[in-house]
Amino acid sequence: MISVAEFFGLLALIANFIAYRQTTANRYRIVSACALGALSVHFFMLGAVAGGVVTAMAVVRNVIALRWRGPIVLWGFVAINFIFFGWELSNHEPLIPLLLAYISSIIFTVGSIVLNDPTRIRRWFLLAELLGLAYAIVVGSVSGTVFNIVNLTSIILKLLQDRRSERLSEPK
Repeated sequence: MISVAEFFGLLALIANFIAYRQTTANRYRIVSACALGALSVHFFMLGAVAGGVVTAMAVVRNVIALRWRGPIVLWGFVAINFIFFGWELSNHEPLIPLLLAYISSIIFTVGSIVLNDPTRIRRWFLLAELLGLAYAIVVGSVSGTVFNIVNLTSIILKLLQDRRSERLSEPK
């Protein structure tokens, strides 16, 4: 039987796989918010505060980005990332996991608020997911590790699928 924390990690995994398959940015934001909520619970249950904080912020960010994506929203969330980063750093948390979590979060923030093209979002999120994978490994999150590996795989497969569709639809 899996632990409650791993159950939330599994829910996040399933929902986020579905999120990366969406064809519009807003549909991605909605499904992704559900996945990130479950992942936030997972990380908090493991005591991985940075992971819990950045994923909880991501839920709020995705919901807000459904309607508002201007510079005030963008810089507000970037500032919130820096505030939480500073707070955790002042609590003597290890630097490397914090950098991995918060740099990934800032990439996701910029991508979620500024970008509207699902292909461009997926390309930027490759880097953010790699940083998230490194964070999950460092904090010992099995579900988080699988979550990021599946997400990376899903992004890559969708990008390849889109590229193939574009080549097939080009006039010869």
